[in-house]
Amino acid sequence: MTLIKSISGIRGTIGGRTADNLTPLDAVKFAAAYGVFIKQQRDKENYRVVVGRDARISGSMIQQLVMNTLIGLGIDVIDLDLSTTPTVEIAVPMEHADGGIILTASHNPKQWNALKLLNKDGEFLNAEEGKKILEIAASEDFVFAEVDYLGEIHKNDAYFDIHIDEVLDLELVDVEAIKAANFKIVVDGVNSSGGVVIPMLLDRLGVHTVKLYCEPTGDFPHNPEPLKEHLGDICKLVVKEKADLGIVVDPDVDRLAFITDKGEMFGEEYTLVACADYVLSETPGNTVSNLSSSRALRDVTLKHGGKYFASAVGEVNVVAKMKEKNVVIGGEGNGGIIYPESHYGRDSLVGVALFLTHLAKQKISVTQLRASYPSYFMSKKKIELTPELDVDQILETVAKKYSNEEVSTVDGVKIDFEHHWIHLRKSNTEPIIRIYTEAPTQEEADTVADNMIKEINVLASA
Repeated sequence: MTLIKSISGIRGTIGGRTADNLTPLDAVKFAAAYGVFIKQQRDKENYRVVVGRDARISGSMIQQLVMNTLIGLGIDVIDLDLSTTPTVEIAVPMEHADGGIILTASHNPKQWNALKLLNKDGEFLNAEEGKKILEIAASEDFVFAEVDYLGEIHKNDAYFDIHIDEVLDLELVDVEAIKAANFKIVVDGVNSSGGVVIPMLLDRLGVHTVKLYCEPTGDFPHNPEPLKEHLGDICKLVVKEKADLGIVVDPDVDRLAFITDKGEMFGEEYTLVACADYVLSETPGNTVSNLSSSRALRDVTLKHGGKYFASAVGEVNVVAKMKEKNVVIGGEGNGGIIYPESHYGRDSLVGVALFLTHLAKQKISVTQLRASYPSYFMSKKKIELTPELDVDQILETVAKKYSNEEVSTVDGVKIDFEHHWIHLRKSNTEPIIRIYTEAPTQEEADTVADNMIKEINVLASA
């Protein structure tokens, strides 16, 4: 059982001992710290925070604790109840709120939950802001409101419709083209919020939808991370139903994966590639993804005459780089689409609408679309850390050894070779070194990773 306190929020497993797990007391403490932080940002009479949750079994309990802590601080709450991460993100500025909290542990299993924290723009807090909240929580210096100044909870269940309206109003989303394509699509909503909102979106787009695991019970029928090894059921059902494609989202609907008409993975890395290909064809410009994302985005960007930039891993870092370079689309290789014309956050609804527009206009199958992109294969491995392992020294040594190649030390060490790359970084949440590689074949990607592990083991024993 685990409690992880980081600059991006607090997450942990439900039950167990206080300060070791995400217990009710921990939820209250960190909600209070966030509330105090919000009140420190601006001196004003009234404060508002938007709160939403995914369908996790613990979601309602944690939500009530968080909301009532905030009203205890004199902060009004806009209660979206069952929601998604991107829905809360767009609601914050629409409600002129001071911040937002999404109660979700994203792709983690059902025993996990978390408080994901937003600023007044509906974007994730930066490192400095996150550090400040941890300091407030550690001090437990909370001053709660007197009885006449308690906040109020205002329930708003319209935001799925509002979010869908916002997506369909985007200039590059061609609703009529999608309707004319007469798509049949299987949706795996992993029994969470996506099982509600994605079919709602598809209905508005005139799609014939086949639902799989779309009851928002929070009892996930498979590991909720949208990876190939977890998605056997939808792959089979797409073929059985003779569907045009399958759509898979994680519990809070900020990661998006597609299944081809042949029941194969389109590739989570290629969700962003396909959406960027369409956006760049209509609005030329630049792109951003993180250092561990596929080189295919760079290739597609160059094809359209744009420039590609890489950020450190983490959504807040991607967003910062996107703003710095004024890019037209960006995101992460885990299926996260960030389209500034909508908002600066990963949004599967936006991704679905852009992808289906692209597919409808191309008038080809999903299999054919995937074949039109450069093929790269990834290997994702790790090394368990031991006390005697000096990670910083090892990374520095590796960077010096390959200094004749294109080396980035923005986030760990990434080495770009002509036909492949290697990215080494120390995990923020586990005692491991992550080793990501990409190459033209799976065998080569695995071999490159294995050889790097051998190199590191030699350095560690030297």
